[in-house]
Amino acid sequence: MRPPPRACGASRRASGGERRKTVPMSSAKAFLEGGPDDLPERVVPITPPGVELKVQFRGGYEHFKATPRHQDTAEGRLRVFEWWERTEIAE
Repeated sequence: MRPPPRACGASRRASGGERRKTVPMSSAKAFLEGGPDDLPERVVPITPPGVELKVQFRGGYEHFKATPRHQDTAEGRLRVFEWWERTEIAE
């Protein structure tokens, strides 16, 4: 019989026997690479975590795709999402 699922943030034992804390999914962040030079934020939350991310900016959306790369930031090591297109918001 399988044990019941743990709530986010619950502790679990790592392979060496030490306890570690799981990170809630809502705290996932990404480092944005490319796109407009004046994009106000380069570290953004990912809700929900996935392979694509869109950021509303100046009457449209900047679209970013996940890469296998990571970037060291002031907020820790984050996955890099690379800009790939812009779409306009329909009026």
